[in-house]
Amino acid sequence: MSARKRPVTTYLLLPFSIIYLAVTGIRNLMFDWGILPSKEYNLPVISVGNITVGGTGKTPHVEYLVELLRSDYKLACLSRGYRRKTRQFIIADGQSTTRMIGDEPMQYKHKFPDMTVAVDRRRTNGIEQLLRLSPPIDVILLDDAFQHRYVNPGKSILLMEYNRLITDDLLLPAGRLRESVRAKKRADIILVTKSPRRLKPLAMRSIAKKVGLDLRQHLFFTTIEYQEIQPVFNDLAGKEMAFFRERKAPVVLLTGIANPRPMRTFARRISTRLHEIRFPDHHHYSEKDLQKIQAKAEETGHPDTLVLTTEKDAMKLREMEIPEALKQKLYYVPIRMVFMDEGQEKEFNQIILNYVRSNQRNNILHQGSDHHSA
Repeated sequence: MSARKRPVTTYLLLPFSIIYLAVTGIRNLMFDWGILPSKEYNLPVISVGNITVGGTGKTPHVEYLVELLRSDYKLACLSRGYRRKTRQFIIADGQSTTRMIGDEPMQYKHKFPDMTVAVDRRRTNGIEQLLRLSPPIDVILLDDAFQHRYVNPGKSILLMEYNRLITDDLLLPAGRLRESVRAKKRADIILVTKSPRRLKPLAMRSIAKKVGLDLRQHLFFTTIEYQEIQPVFNDLAGKEMAFFRERKAPVVLLTGIANPRPMRTFARRISTRLHEIRFPDHHHYSEKDLQKIQAKAEETGHPDTLVLTTEKDAMKLREMEIPEALKQKLYYVPIRMVFMDEGQEKEFNQIILNYVRSNQRNNILHQGSDHHSA
């Protein structure tokens, strides 16, 4: 975003951004100088996160890593469990709810039931708890942990959105950055997410130049791919998008995410008769909310109205007592992350796989034993 396009309020907030810069800068220096401890662990730890307020597509990128590694390694995903109603370390199981562990961890557990999913607001404690499990964990994925510097991961992945590059942004509250753009130096891999499908190599090179990489850093471009819609409640027979298109059914778009614009664009592919109900990010639904949703669906006056939501919101809706008529209308759209080309995908996969293979606990302990003997 160019300076002349910024609203006047941005400049009024700049003094507060300078204060924020000072506070976050001092904190980072304390970690850099070793005044605050940053702990390393003797197994592969991969962090995925951002320094931007709002959605950068973190969840599908974590899921991509799970798909890449889960056939060969015992994985654990550790999250803070944002906006959960509990505070302690919890390992997700069949009795877990979004209020207990958060919506994103719940989505991971639902999609990958064999993976260990845990939450802890203190990541060092969470990792140490996971290390006690038997059989032992091979790889830990840290969800939304780029700024959590008490852990020094073996591989750190920083996400930034194509339409909101961190190099074009400002610190809070004038902009959306949670710390200085200089924080990117901590990343081993930088992913430019939500890129246009037809992004040209010249544009990629221009962004790479703007971001400015160290020799050890890698830059990749990814995009989000929407899948066929699915009923929120698995026991119901689902209908495909074509069914709703053929009947010119209205769509009630229901979101509790940071940036619903891409979902809005997707919903318009199904119907131009779009009605929207928007809640804040990580919203916990109430009975009053359900009444509002049902009323909006009924107002359309169409028997096949589709109530479309995100996969993250579906996790919370499944836990509620929902009238049968509304249940039948509730669908979500799964999304997945894809690289812009096959070459980028192969290179990224190789970096991750090489790191994990070289840093297995047995390898590290064996190397340490050899070093000690010498």
